[in-house]
Amino acid sequence: MKTQIALAQLNVTVGDFAGNVARLVAAAHAAYREGAQLLIAPELALSGYPPEDLLLRPAFYAASAAALADLATQLKALPGLHVIVGHPHRVRPEEQSGQSAQAAPSAPPAQAPIARAVPPVDTFNAASLLRDGEIVGTYLKHDLPNAEVFDEKRYFASGSEPFVFDLNGVRYGVVICEDVWHASAAQQAKAAGAQVLLIPNGSPFHLDKSAVRAGILRARIRETGLPMVYVNMVGGQDELIFDGGSFVLNAQGELVARMAQFEEGCALVEFDGATPVPGAIAPEQSLEAQVYAALVLGVRDYIGKNGFPGALIGLSGGVDSALVLAVACDALGPECVRAVMMPSRYTAGISTTDAAEMARRTGVRYDEIAIAPMFDAFGAALAGEFAGREPDATEENIQARIRGTLLMALSNKFGSIVLTTGNKSEMAVGYCTLYGDMAGGFAVLKDIAKTLVYRLCRYRNAASCFALRDIIPERILTRAPSAELRENQTDQDSLPPYEVLDAIMRMYMEEDRSLAEIVAAGYAAQDVQRVTRLIRLNEYKRRQAPIGIRVTHRAFGRDWRYPVTSRYAEPLA
Repeated sequence: MKTQIALAQLNVTVGDFAGNVARLVAAAHAAYREGAQLLIAPELALSGYPPEDLLLRPAFYAASAAALADLATQLKALPGLHVIVGHPHRVRPEEQSGQSAQAAPSAPPAQAPIARAVPPVDTFNAASLLRDGEIVGTYLKHDLPNAEVFDEKRYFASGSEPFVFDLNGVRYGVVICEDVWHASAAQQAKAAGAQVLLIPNGSPFHLDKSAVRAGILRARIRETGLPMVYVNMVGGQDELIFDGGSFVLNAQGELVARMAQFEEGCALVEFDGATPVPGAIAPEQSLEAQVYAALVLGVRDYIGKNGFPGALIGLSGGVDSALVLAVACDALGPECVRAVMMPSRYTAGISTTDAAEMARRTGVRYDEIAIAPMFDAFGAALAGEFAGREPDATEENIQARIRGTLLMALSNKFGSIVLTTGNKSEMAVGYCTLYGDMAGGFAVLKDIAKTLVYRLCRYRNAASCFALRDIIPERILTRAPSAELRENQTDQDSLPPYEVLDAIMRMYMEEDRSLAEIVAAGYAAQDVQRVTRLIRLNEYKRRQAPIGIRVTHRAFGRDWRYPVTSRYAEPLA
């Protein structure tokens, strides 16, 4: 018998139970009209993912339970539709003795409240099956990820039982996200009679993640021989980006259907018994297209979900601010973006010209505020204190801090958020100014290396999917990068070439390779020591930086937890 299964690739918001229920109901109605008999929503779709320390609040679980009951009630209008929805779940002691055979197993009694953030024994990452207004049963996630950006062991206990249900003569087993990265949960489901595995996910994006996911599922298919339906969340949640890309593999591990990345939607896949019928397969995107889409989605959702009316950008005429402006315009529309050029006596005329030209091409509001009078006022106020000392980085930082103050003043007055423009390479080695160019609310390029910045700019100028192309003036992409805080300054006065810096940063910070290994890879010992030393020394700056979008498997922030105070220096050999 044939079954239509709907993959609900949803963009939900953490803590917005009413809004998330409405989104789920709308997806269910749309799928039902198309003939779906089963709808699968992502991991923790009811609450949003990850809720982090909201999961330590008992009231959050009460709100989740109420929302789940409300969702079940609203789905009564769709008789016969089975819906799998992820949610945080608390099993109360009085509930533990009366669960049905298909429901999740009982948990031991909750521990007495203590003054530490430890997972209560009765709280779970769960997925429930709803049908005809009833909660048929609940699966409790077995394997809790606790690496990279994940710390689910802080919040949840582990389930241990499979959950399998019948639909149209086929037995479907449910496992959640990390469960499929390990063998046991899938094997338990098969042992319980599952013929197809359904996998709700909250899997954040990083480079090459889609290939990793497919490889993991194929390993499980080789072990179990079961086809798998993988449904992933889409949207931005603080620094995390969920890219969707939901897909179906048959029992041979072949791709039979795939949804687009970075787009919300609901797709139907037909099963003939336990065999998926080939359907639409969204094309693979290039690395640059994926990263650019992640940045656009991250900016759109951070600003939209937090209620900002728009974005402010300090436009310098350089490549980083040009890319941030392009992303902001694609995310929000030019009518919601304002660019401010703040020239000093060291700003080249071509910088002002190029900044104004890009603003013209994008159609954003553009203003110029000269900082020379303010810089002179600072100089006069500090003249006595600085007497007898030569100008140095102090004066350079004052200029950056004047600009940061101006942008934050405009933000306070008009409500728009300041998008900072520093990239990962600069953040790594501290080529940035506290309370200056680091001042702002959201760091768009925080995980984008400088060499990737140029690739993304070239991609954006050439991509046919945008109505406006060539929005970044060519001279911005070909002139030497400079902070323009002193005469004739370029970035390479203070740093190794970005190709060298980025490679050393990647091997040391993202790949955890030793200094000796980096030198053996062909990089000069002097450059390796210098870059890695700067990475260690500038942790204090990064701790004070705004959050930003994560696109690699290891970004500064949640992935990188190095001490500020440390005397450890790794030897070269």
